[in-house]
Amino acid sequence: MLIGIPREISDRENRVAIIPSGIPELLEAGYEVVVESGAGSAAHFSDEEYRNCGAIIAEDAVSLYRQAQVILKVRTPSLEEIDLMQPESTLICVLDPWFHQAQVERLASRNIRSYALDLVPRTTRAQSMDVLSAMGGISGYRAVLNGAMALPRYFPMLMTAAGTIHPARVLVIGAGVAGLMAIATARRLGAVVEAYDLRPEAREQVESLGADFIEITVPEQASEGEGGYASAQSEAFYKAQQEQLADCVARSDLVITTAAIPGKPSPRLVTRDMIHRMKRGSVIVDLAAERGGNVEGTVMNEKVDVDGVTLVGHVDHPSRVPVHASQLLTRNITGFLMNMTEDGRLIPPADDDIVQATRVTDNGKVVHDRLREALGHTRAEQPAEETA
Repeated sequence: MLIGIPREISDRENRVAIIPSGIPELLEAGYEVVVESGAGSAAHFSDEEYRNCGAIIAEDAVSLYRQAQVILKVRTPSLEEIDLMQPESTLICVLDPWFHQAQVERLASRNIRSYALDLVPRTTRAQSMDVLSAMGGISGYRAVLNGAMALPRYFPMLMTAAGTIHPARVLVIGAGVAGLMAIATARRLGAVVEAYDLRPEAREQVESLGADFIEITVPEQASEGEGGYASAQSEAFYKAQQEQLADCVARSDLVITTAAIPGKPSPRLVTRDMIHRMKRGSVIVDLAAERGGNVEGTVMNEKVDVDGVTLVGHVDHPSRVPVHASQLLTRNITGFLMNMTEDGRLIPPADDDIVQATRVTDNGKVVHDRLREALGHTRAEQPAEETA
């Protein structure tokens, strides 16, 4: 079977699905690999490096999609890219199906089997395939660096002949993978760090990194949803949360928000009134900007001023570290592919929990239960195990 690795065409996307050092493993498994010319350029990998590792170089996307039976991508393909794919081919990528429903419908109508890497379950067996965790760590790291560069003050405490500089105060809201990396990075830079997460079990992880865990009393609700992510809460919950977080936000020099609910808009955690209480020159980095943001006033992919506070809404943090981000993606994607590979062929086991959780379209239908309901589709038949 022939695997195709196209060049990413999304704005600000510098990553590539498979780096040259990942090609030999695919060849060893029995696949052939074709890479679109320039696919790795933005991540600093040349066509020559891919050739030296055994890949074939396709001149353009049309040539690649004409040949490929399995397509490995980073981002959701455009409708135009989907139209270039061969019927009965297989797509593996970060599909983000809840917010790209037109693409999901087109994949089904063209009889393309698709798997969403962002739906990989957070289980022990799937850890090596967990794209969201891998990229979340990079986002948390970059969020602190962006915040430090935008902040008009030092991070660490400095005692000099000219006087003492007090350390910056950093507040991290959300102690998932991105939040924990943000805490660790801010601590390494010398900041005093506080963190909040609605899951009480996050306290131990926060404190193990040297940050103070903030206690907030809110209406009792289940705090952890499917897959280990925080679950959506009621309006009363978020109102109580905002009221008690207000003082913490006001005393912080840098606030980093990371709260995201899979398949839903980001919860609003920081209001304009809370921003108004912050010191002029303070910074907020909103890692949830792509889904509407955790912060009132965030503008996606822009840096804006609100009452003298800088709001950073960049959503391309992993793409700004394309070498290591692509390296991690290669491990994630290859692990996912090998879980379905047998004798150089893609044979997805129908009873595999990872396959079931990530399969979005198959046999000309949308087969993911929750997504199918959101699209108003009737129940699809369970596809039989078959070779792609």
